[in-house]
Amino acid sequence: MSEVPALTVAEYFAGIGLMRLGLDQAGWKTVFANDIDPKKQEMYRCHFGQSPEFILGDVHVLDAAAVPNTVLATASFPCNDLSLAGARAGLAGEQSSAFWGFIRVLEDLGPRRPPLVLLENVIGFLTSHGGVDFHEALLALNRLGYAVDAFIIDAARFVPQSRQRLFVVGQQESRTRIAETPGLLQSELRPVALADFIFWHPDVHWKLRDLPALPRRQTQLADILEDLSPNSSAWWSGERCTYLLNQMSSKHRIQAEAMIAGPALSYGTIFRRVRASGSMAELRTDGIAGCLRTPRGGSGRQILFAAGEGRFAVRLLTARECARLMGADGFLLDAPLNQALFGFGDAVCVPVIRWIAEHYLNPIATVLDEQAQETATERRAVPCGTARNSRRGPIAT
Repeated sequence: MSEVPALTVAEYFAGIGLMRLGLDQAGWKTVFANDIDPKKQEMYRCHFGQSPEFILGDVHVLDAAAVPNTVLATASFPCNDLSLAGARAGLAGEQSSAFWGFIRVLEDLGPRRPPLVLLENVIGFLTSHGGVDFHEALLALNRLGYAVDAFIIDAARFVPQSRQRLFVVGQQESRTRIAETPGLLQSELRPVALADFIFWHPDVHWKLRDLPALPRRQTQLADILEDLSPNSSAWWSGERCTYLLNQMSSKHRIQAEAMIAGPALSYGTIFRRVRASGSMAELRTDGIAGCLRTPRGGSGRQILFAAGEGRFAVRLLTARECARLMGADGFLLDAPLNQALFGFGDAVCVPVIRWIAEHYLNPIATVLDEQAQETATERRAVPCGTARNSRRGPIAT
């Protein structure tokens, strides 16, 4: 038995805890959580209870002394300033600059720094300020002793939701020489843009890992829908439904009319988007939902469009349906709809995190644990007064 508890996590930007949920399913134990949003803390506590310690507050002022020793630190930091839909202020922006608060905590941890780090954010992180923000973030991890890897996963490979996210794994390892031909870097998880970035930034200390093929999704949008009564107040009035239909462009209106005329009930999702001509309703009919977002100012809430046999009906997606789209069907909910939508819109997809843990993090953690056991055995075997082997294992907790 190792003297070092394996698979322990400190969760930064914890949100409602879906990063934790995915890691839990792969055998990890979260022993610390931090977030600035009290509403998200409420949802976290509703599902997980009072354990572990959850420090509510700004990561910029978080005292590293309050953070326990762990094998892994996760950071799903705010994407507002990195998103393609945002103002693109980058890592200097008011929200996304929280990344530097996380780096500061890692720096302050010193020799207690975890041997593994997992970052998650929108794919706009890769291109923010022409790639400068991503480059600077990776170099910051390098300066703290982490060699890095990066890959992109779309949650649509696991659940019926289109949700591409960029992941970075940092591990305290020596620099690994990468392939000199960019084509060798390109793969399903490292598409052209990311492979090119890796190739053209040899100053970054990379440690790339081969990963298996992603699974093929087995579910469709219809599979995650709740069976609401036609008399439920969730369904919109006829007048409101007609107004939405009239907000569609000719292309989307044709798709909607085809669904309405269909011989059986089918489903699509709608987002309202602001265009030069005003608010437009855009319909998606490929069996998956659009990316869940945080509703701000009444926008960003995804709409269900059900149609067939000459009729159609419209309502918002429910909180439970959003939980299912994030792979978190069993998540305990006791929050108003908008609060729940904020929580899930800012979260990670649970089966994606579980897949990363099982195929990437767990194998590395196993090696670290074996090294810790070897080091502990060697130390016990060294007679008093003899110089000890200086090889290090993972940080003790």
